[in-house]
Parts: sequence; structure tokens; C-alpha cells
Amino acid sequence: MIQVLCKEGRLKEVVDLLDRICGKRCLPSVIVNTSLVFRVLEEMRIEESMSLLKRLLMKNMVVDTIGYSIVVYAKAKEGDLVSARKVFDEMLQRGFSANSFVYTVFVRVCCEKGDVKEAERLLSEMEESGVSPYDETFNCLIGGFARFGWEEKGLEYCEVMVTRGLMPSCSAFNEMVKSVSKIENVNRANEILTKSIDKGFVPDEHTYSHLIRGFIEGNDIDQALKLFYEMEYRKMSPGFEVFRSLIVGLCTCGKVEAGEKYLKIMKKRLIEPNADIYDALIKAFQKIGDKTNADRVYNEMISVR
Repeated sequence: MIQVLCKEGRLKEVVDLLDRICGKRCLPSVIVNTSLVFRVLEEMRIEESMSLLKRLLMKNMVVDTIGYSIVVYAKAKEGDLVSARKVFDEMLQRGFSANSFVYTVFVRVCCEKGDVKEAERLLSEMEESGVSPYDETFNCLIGGFARFGWEEKGLEYCEVMVTRGLMPSCSAFNEMVKSVSKIENVNRANEILTKSIDKGFVPDEHTYSHLIRGFIEGNDIDQALKLFYEMEYRKMSPGFEVFRSLIVGLCTCGKVEAGEKYLKIMKKRLIEPNADIYDALIKAFQKIGDKTNADRVYNEMISVR
């Protein structure tokens, strides 16, 4: 089983999880037995996983703290937070310590349900209990606040992570950047990105795409172009959304010749422009009274349809 976990690249994940539950390294047998239960749980075979866990506990093959934590996880996965909390309270009453894994389970479910204020309260409770949140705790909060319109809070927890030496996941960071609408927050997100990259964070094309769109919507074309060339420097290929945002943005602010320049780059890279891009160019040429070029772009649009 250890070999299987190694091949799947999941051994470190299981070991880290048990470290967070037990606060120390566990025996290989405990790692194997716990991973078996989680594997069954992930397939949503809840009853089967609980039956397996019960047999393991009876044979002392899994410690009680892990057992309680898995039951909490299973109840939460079913969406039964009330029962999950009861199991958690029973765990504490029987003298077992709270752990970061269980708290993060509650935080994740609250964020998924949109109850981000309760998730934040749980974070406070967690820290007041002397339990340290880890990267996944903050990733859940960042994603939750981003999805439900709390862009300042999402940015705040990104900053907290970086300050504490933790790294947001690319998916959580992208959710946060995608949710940002105010130009001052776009600048703030870009500053967080710079600090995170300095500490080893690896953005993807979606990170840049969302930021470029944000700067263009905030009429900061220069910063959008700077990010475009940063993508190029990092050997990332700007996709359709990046080109569309750039070209439409350049046309909107009167830089139609620059917009057409990026249309040519886009086509050279075999990325097909759509009607929005052509319409933006046509309107921009018409706005400056350049009927010849407006007609030329219109004819090109018709010819490629």
C-alpha cells in the first residue's frame, strides 16, 4: 500500500494529514490503514468506510484521535454539520485534543455552503484553542470569500498567508483574482502575486488572464501590457481571453492601431479572433473617422466566418 501511495504521489499528502491530526509521525501501518479508510470515503461509500474504521479501531489498528477525525470528516462530507459537530464535541469531552485537520474540515464545508462568517469564526476558535491553521485552511477561506463576493476578505487572507510564510494554492489565488472588481484591489492582488512569486509561488495563465482583465476594466492598459509581456517572459502562452481583453481594451481607450497589432500576433499564433474583437476594432476605426480601415476589418471578419 505504501508503494501504491508513492506511485500515486499521495504518500506525503497522507503523512501530512496524520501529522496534523496526531501532532507527530505515525507508524507505517497507521498510514496504510488511514489511507484505506479515506480512499473508501472519497468514493462516497460512507457506510462501508465507517464499518472499516470500526473494525480497525476494535483491533487497535488506528488510534482514537484519527478515528474521531475521520468520523467528523465523513459526517461533514455527507453535509451533516450538526452530527459532525456532535462527534467533535464528544471527542473533546473524552480528552482528545482538537486538531487542524478537523477544524479545516468545518471551515471547508462552511465556505462551500456560503457561510463564510461562520468559517471565519471557526478560524478564530481554532487559533484561540492553540491550533495552528495551515495552507488548506486559508485556501478554503480565500476561495469562499471570493465566490461569495467578499473580495477584500479574500485579499486579506492571501496577505496573511504570505506574511506567515504559507503559499496559497494556484486555484485559490485564481478564484480570488477573478472575483476582484475594484482597480485598487486589482493593484493589491498584483502586489500579492509579486510577493508570492518571490517566495516560490508559480502562477498559471489564468492568474495572468484575470489580472489583465482587471487592469483593462480599470483602464490601466500599461499595467495590463506589462503583465502580457511578463507572461511571455515566463514562457506562458497568452490564450484567447488575454488577447480579447487586450484588443477590446486598447480599442476602447482609443489605441486602435495597437489593438490591431495584437490581432496580428493572435492570428500568427493560430488563435482565432471572434466577433467581439472585430466589432471593437471596427467601432474604434469608425470613431476616429477611418472608414477605409473600418471597412477593411469588416471584410476580413466576413471572410473568416
